[in-house]
This record gives sequence, structure tokens and C-alpha cells, in this order.
Amino acid sequence: MSSEVIIVGAGVIGAASALALLKDGHKVTLVDKKSPCSGASFGNAGAIVNGSCAPTAMPGIFFDAIRMLVQTNSPFSIKPSYFPKITPWLLRFILQSRSSTVFNNAKHLHALTQHAVESWHQLTNNTELTSLFRETGWLKVYELEKTFADTSKSRELLDKMGTNYELLTGSQIHDLEPNLAPIFKRGFYQKDSLSITNPGRLVRGMVDLFVSRGGTYKQFDVNHITTNNDQVTLRGSLGELTADKAVIAAGAWSGSLAKQLQDNIPLDTERGYHLMLPKSSSSLLSRPVVHGESSFVLTPMETGLRMASQIEFAGLNAPPDYKKIRSLLPRVKSMLPKVETREESVWLGFRPSLPDSLPVLGFSSKTNKVIYAFGHQHLGMTLAAITGFLISDLLSNRTPRVPISPYRPNRFNKL
Repeated sequence: MSSEVIIVGAGVIGAASALALLKDGHKVTLVDKKSPCSGASFGNAGAIVNGSCAPTAMPGIFFDAIRMLVQTNSPFSIKPSYFPKITPWLLRFILQSRSSTVFNNAKHLHALTQHAVESWHQLTNNTELTSLFRETGWLKVYELEKTFADTSKSRELLDKMGTNYELLTGSQIHDLEPNLAPIFKRGFYQKDSLSITNPGRLVRGMVDLFVSRGGTYKQFDVNHITTNNDQVTLRGSLGELTADKAVIAAGAWSGSLAKQLQDNIPLDTERGYHLMLPKSSSSLLSRPVVHGESSFVLTPMETGLRMASQIEFAGLNAPPDYKKIRSLLPRVKSMLPKVETREESVWLGFRPSLPDSLPVLGFSSKTNKVIYAFGHQHLGMTLAAITGFLISDLLSNRTPRVPISPYRPNRFNKL
């Protein structure tokens, strides 16, 4: 049975959901307070990591975080004034690092990511969007044996979940990426992963495709949401919109709307940065490459070489602090000696994050008029297509292709 559906948020999750719902015969309106792909989807590393399953909260993360907070040029930071706000979230996060909990979170993450590449192909096949995907794989490289050894628990999870990967020697790394400096002793390679040549162009293209197929896009800021037995009403400065159902896919801004429906979801934002280097340097690499010690990613894109990094807790309103990502440029040069380190642009985005590294998927605990699709943390691009299909399964009254109970919005209520 078809419905009139409004999707709030025109990032990659909202755009994928819009395409999937439209294909199932629903009348769909996609809205965003800005233009399509103006949030976190624009600035990510452009990777679709098939079978990824290691949650951020791993055993020992508490001590790792303390160590990183006092390190110079650490990839992790907390703005001092934000500590009171983030402390409850951090306590939940630390609880998620217990071994038994980590295994369950990994299992539920893998249940989604194992469909990542297949779902993207299903969503975009026979469209011009396929030209933006490359079968490059996902490569992590390590200078130090100790740093590589520290990934053993993550690799053990991958083994338990059956995720395919290869361990590489220094010479094998050089065969894949000959322009990398010969300083890397160990490598980790997931061959069946994809990369995106331009995430912004991909999402904008998805919205254009959605509109060309009969969907409606509106610039509309949603500040309030209410429901009754017949419909859901969304209000903003431009007026109000009504529909049979609404999908909240507004990323880091989703929590306040859920709260209006009495769903108190512990959503916070991991602020992430990227810095674009000249287009001439993008040919130096064939795929996204993660520097294991410094936790940044270099991704060749059609607009240049993107360096993405940082986990910063400072909320949605603090001004950007570009000093840390700029301080990594000497490490980039030591990693890729031929690179031009001239800054073309710099960017800040907001990753919507839950303590267990799992997204929120499913109907509001208070109403079947509203469904949630947010909280994908570092895996928004990876999980967008499968999320879109799950949302459409739910709103089309089909059994979801992945059981969604682990991602329900009220799963934190017992904590």
C-alpha cells in the first residue's frame, strides 16, 4: 500500500531512502534546510567498506582515549567547555566497550555492512551514477609493528564475522601503491570495497535522479513535528507540510526531532574535518589509504586529493578549529613524498553518532507515523543504500531484509 512520505534530510541516507521509496510506488517529498548534500555526506572519505564491523568502542578504548587527549596532533579531542554535555554520552560509550557487548555490536554492524556493495549496485545500476564508483578496495598501512599488533582485536572480529581481507607486507603495499614512501611494514586490505570519486556529486545526482523519476524536493527547515491518528505534520519557518508518514534522516540534527516524539536517543556529533590538496596529487594513489598511526585517510577524488581526519567533540555550534588537520600535512608528506601540500579548501562536518556505533532504524516508539534513519557515524556512505531499502521495506509493510530490532530507537532505555 503506497503512502505519502516526507523525508527530512537530503544527505546520502535521505537520498537513498527517497529513491528506494519512490521505486516502491510511494509519493515522496524530500526536504532539507539547505541544498542537497550540504552536511556530513559532502565531506567524507568516499569509501564503501564492505563487511566493516569493528565498533568504535572497543576493549581498552577508555585508556586509549585518555592517552590521545594528551597527545600532540592527536586525532581525538574534546573541547573543554563541552565536557559536561558529552560526559553522559561518554559513559554510555565506555559501557559499550565490554567484550560481550562489543561482539554483539560487531555482529549487528556486520549484518548491515555485508550488504553494502550489493545494495549500492542495486540502487544505482543502469544509471549514470555508476560512473562515480570505483572497485578499488580499502587499504590501511602501518609503519610500526606495535600499531599493527594493536589492531588484533578488530581483526579477530572480522574473522568471526567472515569478512574478507588480506594482510600485506611492505613489498605488497608498494605493488599496490608505488608512490607511498617505503616506510610501511604492514598493510590491511579489503579488496571488495568501493570508493567514490565525488561524494557530493553522487548525492546531488541521487536527488536529481529522484526528481526526474517523479519525486519532489523542497528546501524546508523542519523545527517541529507532531502526529495524530491520520497524519504527521512538519513545521518550519516556511510554514507546514503534512503526509501519511515521515522519515527522519537529518543526521546530527535528528535527535531534537525525535525528542519531540518522546524518544530520548543519546545522539551526539563527532565533528570531522577534511582538507583538499591539489588535483595534480590525486593521481598518486589508486584508492583510499588510511595512515594507521595518525588515523587520517587520503582519498584520490576528481576534485583533488582529500585528507580526512579527526574526531572532535564540541557540539554543533562551536566554530571550526582547523589547526589540527593542518598540522598533519608533514605526516602526509612523509607518507606520500611527491604530494603537493598546498591547501585548496578545508571543511568541517558533523557525524551523527551513538555510543554503540549502530544507527537508529525503525519506527518511533510512540507512533507508527514516523520512522528514524540516522546515527550512521563513520559509515554513512557504506550503509546508505541498505538503509534506504530497509526504510522502504518497513513503510511498504514487508519483512525487512535485515532484522531491525538491534537498531530500534528505544534500545538505550534500559541503560
